[in-house]
Amino acid sequence: MTANENRRERIQRFAIGVAAAANKGRAVLMGTAMAVYIGQVGTPLAVSLVFTVYWFGLMVFSPVAGAVADVTGRRRAVLVGTALLSTLAVLPLVVVDGVRELLAFRGLFAVFAAGFLPVMLAIVSDRGGAEARGQSLGFFNSTQAVGFTLAQFFAGVLLGLVAPWTLYLVVAAVSASVAVAVVFVRDPTPPNAGSPTLAELTAEVRTRLLPARADRDHLANNGLKWLYVAVLLRNMTVLGTSSLLPIYLVGEIGVTEFVMGTLLAINPAAQMLFMYLFGHVADASGRKPLIVYGMAGAGVHALIVTAAVVPASVPVRAVVVAASFLVLAAAYSSETTGTYAFIGDVSPEERGSELMGLHSTARGLGGVVGPVVVGGLATLFGYEVAFVSGSLLAFAATALVARSLVESYPTARRRGHVPVED
Repeated sequence: MTANENRRERIQRFAIGVAAAANKGRAVLMGTAMAVYIGQVGTPLAVSLVFTVYWFGLMVFSPVAGAVADVTGRRRAVLVGTALLSTLAVLPLVVVDGVRELLAFRGLFAVFAAGFLPVMLAIVSDRGGAEARGQSLGFFNSTQAVGFTLAQFFAGVLLGLVAPWTLYLVVAAVSASVAVAVVFVRDPTPPNAGSPTLAELTAEVRTRLLPARADRDHLANNGLKWLYVAVLLRNMTVLGTSSLLPIYLVGEIGVTEFVMGTLLAINPAAQMLFMYLFGHVADASGRKPLIVYGMAGAGVHALIVTAAVVPASVPVRAVVVAASFLVLAAAYSSETTGTYAFIGDVSPEERGSELMGLHSTARGLGGVVGPVVVGGLATLFGYEVAFVSGSLLAFAATALVARSLVESYPTARRRGHVPVED
């Protein structure tokens, strides 16, 4: 690789890293702060809606953005446009008040923010290729974890120091940095020839999102459709539990807002290491084991969080919570790296963004239903019943992927594990 090629590669990695960190950071900072603000005046169910409206936006619009990017071949344009619009959607939070208004603009933000992940994941997956896809995605996920960590930590700091409108201005500034960074991202796939009309684009997107039975063969590759179902169940557990953790830690565990932010930052901070590590594992040992172990770890995390109320000492409770977040970090990193690499392996080239978008849809549906279910159970029966009930969904997801997925990694195929369609 020449000096110019090395320089271009460094620029690409930096731009992708900044965009990934800022995209994750803006959503997490907004969500954690809004959960605390609403928790001061509302029920656990109202707090859970902060996650629900966000994941509903991702669920509906992620596959749309992915399909538009694939059909037009203008991935970077989709990234820039949606980043700018999502930044504009943050600004009304500076002046609005009331639970309904906050949730409405959180949902509007999600509609446009949904354009980032499926398109960027397709670019990152293509950059890695078959032999280094896990490492490429591991780097991307590690930089997301940086943004996640900083957002959780500074949420705890800013909640105790500044007014809500100031905090939302910080969110807007972070969101604007996403738009700047994606301008420098280069798509390794060639653009599509010609420009489809609006009618052609709409028809193609509709066909991709609601394919006829005869056009669903790609969803059967290696058990892909069952992976989407498992991701939905797993996310019901994790996002249902996570939607209540800010007020659970402050109200039930008894820690301060600053300590809350520090504890919430443990998970993404540990992900920075685990994502990088599991990226290499995915390219050495395959994708399926990472997915199976990650699904199971999500259920274990929910059980440990539940047990944190047992000790009488608040510091001991905080240590138990910290341990649960380390488990979640390893589980999420394992499942996410394995899942993204698996989808990249089995996706037809012309459907890469689309199938990454469908993954966001499965995650989004879990994020819509999970917080409502877990939040409703917590309102009626308490946090312990809610968290334990949620863990059962993650264990069901574990059994599903263990039974239904067929290893997709090329090295595994060369060793005799031949992909099949079910």
